[in-house]
Amino acid sequence: MLQRRSGKTTSFNAATPDSDAQRDRARIIHSSAFRRLQAKTQVLGVGQSDFYRTRLTHTMEVAQIGSGICEKLKQKYANNQSISQHIPSFFQIEAICLAHDIGHPPFGHGGEVALNYAMHRHGGFEGNGQTLRIISKLGEYSDDDGLDLTRRTLLGVLKYPVLYREVASQQLTSDSPVADFKPPKCIHDDEQDVLSWVLEPFTNEDTDIFRSVKEQKDKRKSQFKAFDTSIMELADDISYGVHDLEDALALNLVTERQWREDVLKKVLTDSIIAKNADFYTDKLFSGESRSRKHAISLLIGHFIPHIEIFQQQRFHSPYLDLQARLPDDIEHTLTVLKDFVFKHVIRSASVKAMEYKGQAMIMKLFNALGANPEQLLQPSTLEKYQSAENPNRVICDYISGMTDNYAVKLYNRLFNPFEGSAIERV
Repeated sequence: MLQRRSGKTTSFNAATPDSDAQRDRARIIHSSAFRRLQAKTQVLGVGQSDFYRTRLTHTMEVAQIGSGICEKLKQKYANNQSISQHIPSFFQIEAICLAHDIGHPPFGHGGEVALNYAMHRHGGFEGNGQTLRIISKLGEYSDDDGLDLTRRTLLGVLKYPVLYREVASQQLTSDSPVADFKPPKCIHDDEQDVLSWVLEPFTNEDTDIFRSVKEQKDKRKSQFKAFDTSIMELADDISYGVHDLEDALALNLVTERQWREDVLKKVLTDSIIAKNADFYTDKLFSGESRSRKHAISLLIGHFIPHIEIFQQQRFHSPYLDLQARLPDDIEHTLTVLKDFVFKHVIRSASVKAMEYKGQAMIMKLFNALGANPEQLLQPSTLEKYQSAENPNRVICDYISGMTDNYAVKLYNRLFNPFEGSAIERV
């Protein structure tokens, strides 16, 4: 049975047929939002090098890791029918992984913060929330239902099943520093109808628990994610911790001394890195692409087979109750690698400068488009703007869909008197 919003079905056919999952996967791959990922920042700015990963290459690697995880899980739980029947097919998990980042705006998390600042009185902005908005409403396959994907794919992409108004800070004002507008993890209030449709087949008790929030350090956060989402997030974390490390090594952004201080001294003594410290250090810092890739591949191959499935004992539905996870000791190794990338790459002066510059451009573009929509918006976007209940959301959709290069080009055309012409198209 098809479970697409256009079909108005309400049942949740958990074992989505491969043909439906494959169709979801195809619609995502052929969407314009997916293609634009090739020119959007992953960690380092697009155009600074031909080697390192963009959002598109990162997304493809997450999909490959996700299918690898499912293959190992199907082997591990082949004799446990109560679990194995709920593990997503390769087409299903690839569809979810391929879609997981298509809502992220230009200039990485800097762009995300800038759009949330601009939208803080108009429903906010969050990259994962924009992903759901694109696949359920903005995608080009359907006028009303976006890419019109199946319910299971939408559920898998739904990382944070809470609304913006339920978790957003009420203390922020227009006078608050832009840096304080890091978005809460959520979906936009405008997609409440999509959330309701996705969760409709579950019991009221399951839905209430799944959508519950918790207070943590003066912030409200969602607590739960679906089974498929837990697999996708593990694939994303592995790619972030290992593949982004590869980029940092290839571009000489980290040193062997930093590796010894922040990885070798922090991993557990029985971890694969500690047991093979000389091997990984020599391979990763050899300066040779082949040696480095060999070590990176071994790390990926180490994490995937250790992933296991557990039951939370909180939900009636196994598609909410089952979760994929790494054992604590293996997860510790991955966390050390992620922290290393965060400290020495994401928090580096060059990346923060790029984020700041992107932030400034996006805020200026938003203000200009909002103040002069008739003059500056494309005709199709202007038509949506004039008929929208929340016109600022239309501008937000327009800017968040831009590639890094498109945003820079439009910015220069509007604000640099020495670039562009009256007839140039951006």
